[in-house]
Amino acid sequence: MSATVNAPIEAAGLLAAMRASAAPFIELRRDLHRHPELGFAELRTAEIVAERLESWGYAVAREVGGTGVVGTLHRGAGSRSLGLRADMDALPIQETDAEGRPWRSRHAGRMHACGHDGHTAMLLAAAERLAREGAFDGTLHLIFQPAEELGGVPGGSGAQRMLADGLFERFPCDAVFAMHNMPGLPQGRLVLREGAAMASSDSATITLRGVGGHGAMPHLAADPVVAAASLVMALQTVVSRNVDPQQTAVVTVGALHAGRANNVIPAEATLELSVRSLDRGVRELLQRRIRALVAAQAESFGVRAEIDWKPGYSVLVNTPAETELARQVALELLGPGQVTQQGPALTGSEDFAFLLERVPGSYVLIGNGEQGERAPEGDGSTAPPPGACMVHHPGYDFHDDNVAVGAAFWVRLVERYLAAPA
Repeated sequence: MSATVNAPIEAAGLLAAMRASAAPFIELRRDLHRHPELGFAELRTAEIVAERLESWGYAVAREVGGTGVVGTLHRGAGSRSLGLRADMDALPIQETDAEGRPWRSRHAGRMHACGHDGHTAMLLAAAERLAREGAFDGTLHLIFQPAEELGGVPGGSGAQRMLADGLFERFPCDAVFAMHNMPGLPQGRLVLREGAAMASSDSATITLRGVGGHGAMPHLAADPVVAAASLVMALQTVVSRNVDPQQTAVVTVGALHAGRANNVIPAEATLELSVRSLDRGVRELLQRRIRALVAAQAESFGVRAEIDWKPGYSVLVNTPAETELARQVALELLGPGQVTQQGPALTGSEDFAFLLERVPGSYVLIGNGEQGERAPEGDGSTAPPPGACMVHHPGYDFHDDNVAVGAAFWVRLVERYLAAPA
């Protein structure tokens, strides 16, 4: 590729150009949707990404952190470098039988239920435009990440494995950005947030060991079921009576397993917890208080407690300067009516947080359509329209109109961050 730095096209013209050239990338998105691949098994997807990038002149590194791909493009003499990340993995969900979607998953039990097919297509559309006529001066690294959905797996999620494989040592970045679609927001709306934007996500398995016995003679047993029931209620006070009311935290008991018969007191009960917060200090507080409460409750009922605490994703914190740049790019591209300049924090989690612990940057949301939004008249579809389903739902689908909007945002962000000297 030529090292010549082109002049940037104005924002409205860029968006129009991306819409005019979006069709092949929409078809690519639908092809990826037909062939979803789970975390660390994105072999076909990764090869498609790598081949496309190489055909446009990018230097490509395969198998970064497993099945990750990084494409690098240098232009001009600038010393700054920028990373853009898209996730590639699907989920182990059976897609709703959507007869109106010829691109529905062809693989039973897995589907792109979170829009990573769309994220990949958006970044590839931007990659093609930037290689062909991008007006930037410096180094661009496009990071196609596996296994974003696999938090808590042995060895870590895709972001953790790419970092362990030397992501930022091999591909140094002065800043890094990512984008995720969000159902429930108007299609194409961009949402920015400075500061803590997504929660940490830890999990814990609590095992209560007592003494089993006959249900008719409870005085001869140490009942872990009663202890577990009391503990479920006591855990509700961890947030309400320990965390500053102006902070956000969640402690959810998602599963309780004990016993199999109504006349038998079991010897063991287990609880599964999801623990989330938007502050690193609150995250530490939650673990301390849960451990103390479990120990005290167990002792009060004469049972023993074991806790298997599994640290998950970190708090995702968007840095000020990078978020402000993303905000200005969004406003240039779409105007204030289509941009939320400081959106609310979310209690969902994202492994992009690990990248932001190493490099400044920002995580941007793009609206996937308001829930209940109607499909275009006369399209013949019997499937739920884009935006009708939340992510991780079997009826979810990515809104194809976001391919152009997301790609245009990426192109403009690169041109602004890696602007040529005046």
